[in-house]
Amino acid sequence: MFLVGALAVLALLTRAGVAVVERRYPAQGQAIDVDGATINLVDIGPRDGEKPPLLLIHGASSNLEAMRRPLGELLAQRHRVLLVDRPGHGWSPRTRPEDSTPAAQARMLDEALARLGIGQVVLVVHSWSGALGLRMALDFPDRVAGLVMLAPVAYPWRGGVGQYNAAVATPVIGPLLAHTITLPLGLALMAPGVRGVFAPQEMPDDFVERTATPLLLRPSEFLANARDLVTLKQAVIEQAPRYGEIKVPVTIVAGEADRTVYTDIHSRPLAQVVLQTRLIVLPELGHMVQNAVPELVASEVERMVAAIAPAETLQPSP
Repeated sequence: MFLVGALAVLALLTRAGVAVVERRYPAQGQAIDVDGATINLVDIGPRDGEKPPLLLIHGASSNLEAMRRPLGELLAQRHRVLLVDRPGHGWSPRTRPEDSTPAAQARMLDEALARLGIGQVVLVVHSWSGALGLRMALDFPDRVAGLVMLAPVAYPWRGGVGQYNAAVATPVIGPLLAHTITLPLGLALMAPGVRGVFAPQEMPDDFVERTATPLLLRPSEFLANARDLVTLKQAVIEQAPRYGEIKVPVTIVAGEADRTVYTDIHSRPLAQVVLQTRLIVLPELGHMVQNAVPELVASEVERMVAAIAPAETLQPSP
């Protein structure tokens, strides 16, 4: 009886905490209805109509704010930049459990771009979304003009994704955990956990706050994130044999010191299969590439846009 009462109290505290978190980090951007979801999208930067827009897609355990500063705002000085919350994250709700895969999310993002009347885009993807960017290039080749990948996931790895994520993705047990202990425990452990992902770089003191990371602790998003992680390995097993079909230019920026997504497992093998890849590996770089070397990433995006832009758009005006 005591346990039931304790869980009930934790569930009430979680509901109250979710309300506080959502008031603190309200939705930004516009909601785009697609089949099975609503995609939240922020559109910033100039629209000159000549260069393809840049679509920035965040990784696991985050939302579009993780790609907005400093990288998105830096790129938006010269380019139209689209930032999205992946389905189930931030302010893009998920209605179907099966929409955890790169294939499903690629389809929904393609539909969202079509509804906005946007043609080709250059994808800038981080971590988990490496697999998503590759899937978009495979399934929607006319949509993707180029692919810039930051510490990307591309191949299966040994082991799993952590016992807690596996537990949260389990029926009954997962929702029970998500609706009781995840938010209070997560608030206490979030900053130390994020510091580990940044290593060996230092996490900015305001990172958790300015990226609205506490949104992850809402039960619906925490469950969606866990399912993304536990289904990812099988997804890359299925799509990896197709990587040789990718014909668009690819740039990868990764670090030897990344202990979240190992460069030797993902980036280097991918560059050997997709022959038109420009691979940049920095010895002291960790996982949070967009935070550690935003100027380098921006320069590589500029290089790619210049390479794929029609020759006439690169001529100076008379």
